[in-house]
Amino acid sequence: MKYRNYNETSSYKNLKIDCSKCFGFCCVALYFSTIDNFPQDKIAGQPCKNLKDDFTCKIHKDLSKKNLKGCINYDCFGAGQKVAQNIYENVSWKNSQEKSQEMYDVFVVVKNLQEMIWYLYDSFTFAESEDLKKNINEIIIETEGLTNLCASNILKIDVEEHRTKVNYLLKEVRANVIKKINPKIKKDEPLGFDFIGKDLRNKDLIGANLAGALLIGANLQHRDLSGAIVVGADMRDADIRGCNAENTMYLTQSQINSAIGNSKTKLPLFIKRPSHWEE
Repeated sequence: MKYRNYNETSSYKNLKIDCSKCFGFCCVALYFSTIDNFPQDKIAGQPCKNLKDDFTCKIHKDLSKKNLKGCINYDCFGAGQKVAQNIYENVSWKNSQEKSQEMYDVFVVVKNLQEMIWYLYDSFTFAESEDLKKNINEIIIETEGLTNLCASNILKIDVEEHRTKVNYLLKEVRANVIKKINPKIKKDEPLGFDFIGKDLRNKDLIGANLAGALLIGANLQHRDLSGAIVVGADMRDADIRGCNAENTMYLTQSQINSAIGNSKTKLPLFIKRPSHWEE
Protein backbone atom coordinates (compact mmCIF):
# COMPACT_ATOMS: atom_id res chain seq x y z
CA MET A 1 0.00 0.00 0.00
CA LYS A 2 1.23 3.48 -0.86
CA TYR A 3 1.39 5.81 2.11
CA ARG A 4 2.84 9.29 2.41
CA ASN A 5 4.03 11.54 -0.36
CA TYR A 6 6.49 13.69 1.56
CA ASN A 7 6.50 16.34 -1.15
CA GLU A 8 3.13 17.37 0.20
CA THR A 9 4.27 17.96 3.80
CA SER A 10 6.29 21.18 3.49
CA SER A 11 3.43 23.34 4.75
CA TYR A 12 3.71 21.73 8.21
CA LYS A 13 6.36 24.36 8.97
CA ASN A 14 3.53 26.91 9.36
CA LEU A 15 2.01 24.73 12.08
CA LYS A 16 5.13 24.45 14.23
CA ILE A 17 5.55 26.41 17.45
CA ASP A 18 7.78 29.48 17.34
CA CYS A 19 7.71 30.91 20.86
CA SER A 20 10.11 33.71 19.88
CA LYS A 21 7.30 35.29 17.83
CA CYS A 22 4.56 34.81 20.42
CA PHE A 23 3.54 36.63 23.60
CA GLY A 24 3.32 33.56 25.81
CA PHE A 25 -0.36 33.04 25.00
CA CYS A 26 -0.35 29.43 26.17
CA CYS A 27 1.24 30.56 29.45
CA VAL A 28 -1.50 33.13 30.04
CA ALA A 29 -4.71 32.30 28.20
CA LEU A 30 -5.09 28.70 29.36
CA TYR A 31 -6.05 26.94 32.57
CA PHE A 32 -3.22 24.99 34.25
CA SER A 33 -3.27 22.26 36.88
CA THR A 34 -0.40 20.63 38.74
CA ILE A 35 -2.31 17.35 38.31
CA ASP A 36 -1.46 17.57 34.61
CA ASN A 37 2.20 18.27 35.40
CA PHE A 38 2.09 22.03 34.96
CA PRO A 39 4.11 24.20 37.36
CA GLN A 40 1.07 25.58 39.20
CA ASP A 41 -2.72 25.63 39.43
CA LYS A 42 -3.65 28.62 37.30
CA ILE A 43 -6.91 30.10 36.04
CA ALA A 44 -7.32 31.09 32.39
CA GLY A 45 -6.13 34.66 31.83
CA GLN A 46 -3.57 34.62 34.64
CA PRO A 47 0.10 34.59 33.60
CA CYS A 48 2.19 31.62 34.71
CA LYS A 49 4.56 32.50 37.53
CA ASN A 50 7.48 31.49 35.31
CA LEU A 51 6.61 33.78 32.40
CA LYS A 52 9.22 36.54 32.15
CA ASP A 53 8.63 40.11 30.97
CA ASP A 54 10.09 39.25 27.56
CA PHE A 55 7.58 36.33 27.26
CA THR A 56 10.24 33.65 27.69
CA CYS A 57 10.11 30.97 30.40
CA LYS A 58 12.30 31.13 33.50
CA ILE A 59 12.58 27.36 33.73
CA HIS A 60 12.32 26.25 30.10
CA LYS A 61 15.70 24.48 30.15
CA ASP A 62 14.69 22.57 33.29
CA LEU A 63 11.23 21.36 32.21
CA SER A 64 12.35 17.73 31.82
CA LYS A 65 14.32 17.78 35.07
CA LYS A 66 11.29 19.14 36.94
CA ASN A 67 8.98 16.62 35.21
CA LEU A 68 6.74 19.41 33.91
CA LYS A 69 5.25 17.31 31.15
CA GLY A 70 2.25 19.57 30.74
CA CYS A 71 4.56 22.27 29.37
CA ILE A 72 6.73 19.84 27.40
CA ASN A 73 3.76 18.22 25.70
CA TYR A 74 1.72 21.31 24.86
CA ASP A 75 1.44 22.30 21.20
CA CYS A 76 -0.49 25.29 19.83
CA PHE A 77 0.07 24.23 16.19
CA GLY A 78 1.62 27.63 15.47
CA ALA A 79 -1.44 29.57 16.65
CA GLY A 80 0.60 31.69 19.07
CA GLN A 81 2.80 33.37 16.50
CA LYS A 82 -0.07 33.68 14.01
CA VAL A 83 -2.24 35.55 16.50
CA ALA A 84 0.66 37.68 17.77
CA GLN A 85 2.19 38.63 14.42
CA ASN A 86 -0.62 38.46 11.86
CA ILE A 87 -3.82 39.29 13.70
CA TYR A 88 -2.52 41.74 16.32
CA GLU A 89 0.51 42.94 14.34
CA ASN A 90 3.03 42.45 17.15
CA VAL A 91 1.00 44.32 19.79
CA SER A 92 1.02 42.21 22.97
CA TRP A 93 -1.68 41.70 25.57
CA LYS A 94 0.55 43.64 27.99
CA ASN A 95 0.43 46.71 25.75
CA SER A 96 -3.26 46.41 25.04
CA GLN A 97 -4.92 45.47 28.31
CA GLU A 98 -8.39 46.41 27.06
CA LYS A 99 -8.06 43.76 24.35
CA SER A 100 -6.27 41.08 26.36
CA GLN A 101 -9.31 38.86 26.87
CA GLU A 102 -10.21 39.18 23.21
CA MET A 103 -6.66 38.07 22.33
CA TYR A 104 -6.92 35.02 24.56
CA ASP A 105 -10.27 34.06 23.03
CA VAL A 106 -8.93 34.53 19.50
CA PHE A 107 -5.89 32.42 20.36
CA VAL A 108 -8.11 29.52 21.46
CA VAL A 109 -10.18 29.64 18.25
CA VAL A 110 -7.10 29.85 16.02
CA LYS A 111 -5.44 27.00 17.92
CA ASN A 112 -8.44 24.80 17.16
CA LEU A 113 -8.38 25.75 13.49
CA GLN A 114 -4.62 25.19 13.20
CA GLU A 115 -5.06 21.73 14.71
CA MET A 116 -7.69 20.94 12.07
CA ILE A 117 -5.28 22.07 9.35
CA TRP A 118 -2.64 19.71 10.79
CA TYR A 119 -5.01 16.76 10.47
CA LEU A 120 -6.06 17.84 6.99
CA TYR A 121 -2.46 17.99 5.81
CA ASP A 122 -1.96 14.55 7.29
CA SER A 123 -5.06 13.20 5.56
CA PHE A 124 -3.78 14.58 2.26
CA THR A 125 -0.65 12.43 2.52
CA PHE A 126 -2.83 9.33 2.80
CA ALA A 127 -5.39 10.25 0.13
CA GLU A 128 -4.96 8.56 -3.24
CA SER A 129 -7.82 9.74 -5.45
CA GLU A 130 -7.47 13.13 -7.11
CA ASP A 131 -11.06 14.02 -6.20
CA LEU A 132 -10.42 13.39 -2.52
CA LYS A 133 -7.18 15.37 -2.63
CA LYS A 134 -9.06 18.23 -4.30
CA ASN A 135 -11.73 18.22 -1.58
CA ILE A 136 -9.10 18.18 1.16
CA ASN A 137 -7.16 21.01 -0.47
CA GLU A 138 -10.32 23.13 -0.74
CA ILE A 139 -11.14 22.80 2.95
CA ILE A 140 -7.49 23.46 3.86
CA ILE A 141 -7.69 26.74 1.94
CA GLU A 142 -11.03 27.54 3.61
CA THR A 143 -9.68 26.79 7.10
CA GLU A 144 -6.50 28.77 6.54
CA GLY A 145 -8.66 31.65 5.36
CA LEU A 146 -10.59 31.58 8.65
CA THR A 147 -7.34 31.94 10.61
CA ASN A 148 -6.52 35.08 8.62
CA LEU A 149 -9.74 36.93 9.43
CA CYS A 150 -9.80 39.94 11.75
CA ALA A 151 -10.29 39.26 15.45
CA SER A 152 -13.99 40.16 15.55
CA ASN A 153 -14.79 37.79 12.68
CA ILE A 154 -12.69 34.98 14.12
CA LEU A 155 -14.78 35.13 17.28
CA LYS A 156 -17.92 34.65 15.18
CA ILE A 157 -16.71 31.35 13.72
CA ASP A 158 -18.76 28.28 14.65
CA VAL A 159 -15.75 26.06 15.40
CA GLU A 160 -17.78 22.89 15.96
CA GLU A 161 -19.70 23.31 12.73
CA HIS A 162 -16.44 23.66 10.83
CA ARG A 163 -14.92 20.71 12.70
CA THR A 164 -17.83 18.55 11.52
CA LYS A 165 -16.93 19.34 7.89
CA VAL A 166 -13.28 18.56 8.53
CA ASN A 167 -14.06 15.30 10.34
CA TYR A 168 -16.19 14.11 7.41
CA LEU A 169 -13.13 14.21 5.15
CA LEU A 170 -10.80 12.73 7.77
CA LYS A 171 -13.17 9.78 8.15
CA GLU A 172 -13.39 9.31 4.39
CA VAL A 173 -9.60 9.12 4.12
CA ARG A 174 -9.50 6.73 7.08
CA ALA A 175 -12.08 4.45 5.43
CA ASN A 176 -9.97 4.26 2.26
CA VAL A 177 -6.83 3.42 4.24
CA ILE A 178 -8.62 0.60 6.10
CA LYS A 179 -9.95 -0.75 2.81
CA LYS A 180 -6.37 -0.98 1.54
CA ILE A 181 -5.00 -2.56 4.72
CA ASN A 182 -7.78 -5.11 5.19
CA PRO A 183 -10.73 -5.18 2.76
CA LYS A 184 -12.56 -7.60 5.10
CA ILE A 185 -13.05 -4.89 7.73
CA LYS A 186 -16.63 -3.68 7.33
CA LYS A 187 -16.67 -1.32 10.28
CA ASP A 188 -13.67 0.43 11.80
CA GLU A 189 -14.31 -0.57 15.40
CA PRO A 190 -12.04 0.81 18.15
CA LEU A 191 -9.50 -1.68 19.45
CA GLY A 192 -10.45 -0.54 22.93
CA PHE A 193 -10.38 2.50 25.19
CA ASP A 194 -8.53 1.84 28.45
CA PHE A 195 -4.97 0.66 27.82
CA ILE A 196 -3.44 2.43 30.81
CA GLY A 197 -0.27 0.54 31.73
CA LYS A 198 -1.19 -2.37 29.43
CA ASP A 199 1.34 -4.50 27.55
CA LEU A 200 0.44 -4.30 23.86
CA ARG A 201 3.60 -5.90 22.50
CA ASN A 202 1.72 -8.99 21.34
CA LYS A 203 -1.07 -7.03 19.64
CA ASP A 204 -1.27 -6.55 15.89
CA LEU A 205 -1.59 -2.77 15.72
CA ILE A 206 -1.35 -2.28 11.95
CA GLY A 207 -4.44 -0.28 11.02
CA ALA A 208 -5.70 -0.36 14.63
CA ASN A 209 -8.34 2.14 15.68
CA LEU A 210 -6.84 3.80 18.77
CA ALA A 211 -8.75 7.07 18.39
CA GLY A 212 -9.34 8.60 21.81
CA ALA A 213 -7.71 5.65 23.58
CA LEU A 214 -5.97 5.99 26.92
CA LEU A 215 -2.46 4.76 26.15
CA ILE A 216 -0.93 6.26 29.29
CA GLY A 217 2.08 4.16 30.27
CA ALA A 218 1.17 1.44 27.75
CA ASN A 219 3.97 -0.71 26.34
CA LEU A 220 4.00 -0.55 22.54
CA GLN A 221 7.68 -1.30 22.07
CA HIS A 222 8.64 -2.40 18.54
CA ARG A 223 5.01 -2.40 17.34
CA ASP A 224 4.18 -1.45 13.77
CA LEU A 225 1.61 1.36 13.89
CA SER A 226 1.28 1.75 10.12
CA GLY A 227 -2.24 2.85 9.26
CA ALA A 228 -3.24 2.98 12.94
CA ILE A 229 -5.33 6.01 13.90
CA VAL A 230 -4.39 7.80 17.13
CA VAL A 231 -6.37 11.03 16.87
CA GLY A 232 -7.19 12.21 20.39
CA ALA A 233 -5.29 9.33 22.01
CA ASP A 234 -3.57 10.11 25.32
CA MET A 235 0.00 8.88 24.82
CA ARG A 236 1.57 10.21 27.99
CA ASP A 237 4.48 7.92 28.92
CA ALA A 238 3.43 5.39 26.28
CA ASP A 239 6.55 3.35 25.51
CA ILE A 240 7.06 3.56 21.76
CA ARG A 241 10.76 2.70 21.70
CA GLY A 242 11.53 0.92 18.45
CA CYS A 243 8.02 1.55 17.12
CA ASN A 244 7.26 2.21 13.47
CA ALA A 245 5.03 5.29 13.64
CA GLU A 246 6.11 6.65 10.26
CA ASN A 247 2.69 6.05 8.71
CA THR A 248 0.46 6.44 11.77
CA MET A 249 -2.67 8.44 11.00
CA TYR A 250 -3.32 11.83 12.62
CA LEU A 251 -0.30 11.72 14.90
CA THR A 252 0.72 15.04 16.47
CA GLN A 253 3.93 16.51 17.84
CA SER A 254 2.28 16.83 21.25
CA GLN A 255 1.57 13.09 21.41
CA ILE A 256 5.16 12.28 20.48
CA ASN A 257 6.50 14.78 23.03
CA SER A 258 4.49 13.03 25.74
CA ALA A 259 5.59 9.50 24.82
CA ILE A 260 8.78 7.57 25.62
CA GLY A 261 10.80 6.90 22.48
CA ASN A 262 14.34 6.47 21.25
CA SER A 263 16.49 6.75 18.15
CA LYS A 264 14.95 3.55 16.76
CA THR A 265 11.42 4.97 16.82
CA LYS A 266 10.40 5.73 13.24
CA LEU A 267 8.55 9.03 12.89
CA PRO A 268 6.98 11.00 10.02
CA LEU A 269 9.37 13.58 8.57
CA PHE A 270 7.22 16.45 9.83
CA ILE A 271 7.43 15.27 13.46
CA LYS A 272 10.49 16.43 15.40
CA ARG A 273 12.28 13.83 17.51
CA PRO A 274 12.11 15.13 21.11
CA SER A 275 15.47 16.13 22.58
CA HIS A 276 14.62 14.44 25.90
CA TRP A 277 14.29 11.00 24.28
CA GLU A 278 17.04 8.47 24.91
CA GLU A 279 19.38 7.29 22.15
